[in-house]
Amino acid sequence: MTTVRSQPTIELHAAQRDELETIENLMQFYVYDFSEWLPLKLGEHGLFNIQPRQDYWRNPATRPFLIKVDGELAGFVTVDNETHIVGAEYNIGYFFVSRRFRGQGVAKFVVSALLNRFPGQWQIFHIDANQPARRFWAKVIPDLTGSAFTVHQRAVDGYPCTFYRFSNSKTTLPDNM
Repeated sequence: MTTVRSQPTIELHAAQRDELETIENLMQFYVYDFSEWLPLKLGEHGLFNIQPRQDYWRNPATRPFLIKVDGELAGFVTVDNETHIVGAEYNIGYFFVSRRFRGQGVAKFVVSALLNRFPGQWQIFHIDANQPARRFWAKVIPDLTGSAFTVHQRAVDGYPCTFYRFSNSKTTLPDNM
């Protein structure tokens, strides 16, 4: 007997102030993943030394979201205005999907939902050493923008990065794929 696996229910939930601690906890996993590509070190107590960015959370342009799959916490994403490309209004600051939920369309759903929620001028970038991000964005950006984007190469904090720059009014993907 074959079981047909149904599509997961994916939610993008605007995080409230009292949920920022959850995001900061998830940052340990985000930084752990990044330690594969950047020289990030564990502190003496076995945690990464993440400097709290109170100014980041206080910035009214910073919008944190929790990602849930079938009601279970699966990651987080932030949208901010910390742009590196002239004319861009929105940037994905942090984007983390727990490994268990990767490869199931969760990240693409989240990006589509964010583009629907924040129409305007976007930049999305990744460090070039992060091959999974490189493959993901190279596939998703053309799909979500109808191939109407530009690519820019520049360094951020000394690391080569690829930037995607595009404008959108609304994407054509439904909010719950």
